[in-house]
Amino acid sequence: MIVARGVRIGWADLPAHVRAAVEQRLGAPVVEAVSQSGGFSPGTADRVVTATGARAFVKTASPALNIHSFEIAHREARIAPALPPDAPVPRWLGTYADDEWIALILEDIDGRNPRTPWVEDEVDAAVTGLRQLAETLTPAPVPDAPTAADNLRFDLAAWRRLADEPAADLNPWAAGHLGALGAAADRGLAALVGNTLNHCDVRADNMVLRADGSMVFVDWPWACIGPAWLDTVLLAINVIVHGGNGDRVLAGVDPETATDLAAGFCGYFLDVGRRPPPPGLPTIREFQRAQGEALIPWLRERLPV
Repeated sequence: MIVARGVRIGWADLPAHVRAAVEQRLGAPVVEAVSQSGGFSPGTADRVVTATGARAFVKTASPALNIHSFEIAHREARIAPALPPDAPVPRWLGTYADDEWIALILEDIDGRNPRTPWVEDEVDAAVTGLRQLAETLTPAPVPDAPTAADNLRFDLAAWRRLADEPAADLNPWAAGHLGALGAAADRGLAALVGNTLNHCDVRADNMVLRADGSMVFVDWPWACIGPAWLDTVLLAINVIVHGGNGDRVLAGVDPETATDLAAGFCGYFLDVGRRPPPPGLPTIREFQRAQGEALIPWLRERLPV
């Protein structure tokens, strides 16, 4: 699987006034900063330590680097501080924002991303964590968050775009079943009804596994209100695209609905994967396309066509 990484800057590359604002919110100067290489943003992502020994995770974005990442950071700054303290998420420590920079300051979770390809005990930890997440986020603690249907309406219409703008290298099976795949995606969209706040971007690189085996869910810009099972289906998709057993994740989820939603995301990955890469994110399109291709064998076994 292709690894999607932004071309990151580091803590030392930030303007002095941004570093000073973060240090003011942390209550002491930063004496150590370790850049994290994963993720899609071309801004910073640093584990920092202050002169008092306090630790934090600091993410920054600037429109000069990528306007989309800047907007995403502002979305997360509206959602994440409202998440309840008993949810398996990092504690929010503060925000700094001006016209050119935004810095998000969060608890630094001691742990690591789950391994990919996924292993069974870490899949089970993620499923357990998602169950806890849904319990703590129902009803949604951010009532003005967008609905899942609104968040995903454009994404799940991708098969129609692929039909209107054929791709010469589209998988032959997918090209021969565009109508059935589009209809499945429409059914998946219609099923996105509920009152749970979902993460809506569940992937291994958006989770941190603690030493005690518990899972923490990070990066919340796409949070939306929908059915409690939405994040579970997204976890299954991530397990599948990394070559694992997604059916292990889906116990208790209607299998037809899970298939319909996976069909919609497959179309999204294939559609967006053919677009030019955005600034600072050179591998993201290849990463997205690879996910779509990896879902097709799973869909062929389950989608009635």
